[in-house]
Amino acid sequence: MEISTVKDAFDHVAKRQKLSSSKSQEVVDQVGYEIEQALTKIKAINDPVSPIDLKSILAELELKLNAIGPLHRLEGLQKERNINLSKYAKLLEKSFNPDISKAYRNVDFDFHIVNQIVASHFYQQGLFDLGDCLINEAGEPEAIAIRSHFLEMYQILEALKVKNLEPALNWIIANREKLNQNGSTLELKLHRLQFVEIIQKGTKADALSYARTHLAPFASLHTNEFQKLVVCIIWVGKLDRCPHAELMSPTHWEEFTEEITQQFCSLVGLSYQSPLSVAIAAGVEGLPTLLKLANVMAAKRQEWQAMKQLPVPVELGKEFQFHSVFVCPVSRDQGSEENPPMLMPCLHVLCKQSIMKLSKSSSRTFKCPYCPTEASAAQCRQLYF
Repeated sequence: MEISTVKDAFDHVAKRQKLSSSKSQEVVDQVGYEIEQALTKIKAINDPVSPIDLKSILAELELKLNAIGPLHRLEGLQKERNINLSKYAKLLEKSFNPDISKAYRNVDFDFHIVNQIVASHFYQQGLFDLGDCLINEAGEPEAIAIRSHFLEMYQILEALKVKNLEPALNWIIANREKLNQNGSTLELKLHRLQFVEIIQKGTKADALSYARTHLAPFASLHTNEFQKLVVCIIWVGKLDRCPHAELMSPTHWEEFTEEITQQFCSLVGLSYQSPLSVAIAAGVEGLPTLLKLANVMAAKRQEWQAMKQLPVPVELGKEFQFHSVFVCPVSRDQGSEENPPMLMPCLHVLCKQSIMKLSKSSSRTFKCPYCPTEASAAQCRQLYF
């Protein structure tokens, strides 16, 4: 079922809920109004001990409340709300099958690698005690080497939270050559953050001294950035009117924290995103297709677990595409070392096995399936992705 159908159903329930709430409030207001009117009449009685007037007022109030029928109306509104919510819950259950085990395929996992991936995830999230516990219980002592890398990274990140740049600076200086090879400007960004802190809390003299010592070395390669920072010195004490006020934005700290995390992971050969979280996110995105496939195969009494290749593509976002993959347009097989993609003279590409089937032998010519050009297997060249 399309997500738009679920959204329309939700909008309908929300609309009915709002209308029901409005009607309920109207009933309560009517009851309150009649009670207030009765109280006003009681207070206006000249003889406060006269039972006749008091009884007549209460009797009139009772008649009006019976005419309103608050309990009956409120119960009806509550029943209507429950019916609408019950229908929506059934729609959700029908649309989103909670039994995700249908999409599970029996896979022989290498538990040694799985343990390392999970432990690495815990360390990358800063959950060092949990990672240590897993390593000890799973008997994976070699995975402890990953811990030291992330521990150093979190010491830097914790210092950045209190705007302490010294640990970050020490790490950048120690890895300056590698960072420069990556085209990183982390050192300049770090000094920019420190300079902005000085012009916000210090004096013009302090800012000028810092600029001469730490920013001047970057002036030749980052002239525009350097000029903006130096201009800010003039506006010390009135930075709200500075033409480069965007440099004071706290988002620069967030961006620096994210970039230093990326560079740190890159230099130690680790993924910026946890492989476990990426695998789970990709699985969640592909789950609807897999569940639908499992249901269709079950209806046809076919076992999809035994299939070597899925009969339908599982579309994932670009964030999950880490390398190029070629799928032969003829056989629908994915290219591999045994069956590599081959470029034909007409510049169309097929997998090697498809070409061999079309040519029937390496010397026989065949027509390209997509154009009338003839070619032979010997004329085709392997492509490398």
